[in-house]
Amino acid sequence: MVEYFSYNKAMEYMGIKAPDTLRKYIANGLPTIKVGRSKRISKTAIDKFMADHTVIAGQDTKVAK
Repeated sequence: MVEYFSYNKAMEYMGIKAPDTLRKYIANGLPTIKVGRSKRISKTAIDKFMADHTVIAGQDTKVAK
């Protein structure tokens, strides 16, 4: 599996369709990589971001690590 995704591939990996949703995730701390005009998101960063933002049903707090 590829470690660094284009934004489109990152959206596919995360199961989202709207670029606005990806922009919201980035605004909320999803790390990105930019080298020149190329923008990428690491699979590891996506997995960590999603785990850090996991909530228990019915609660507004993050899962304790």
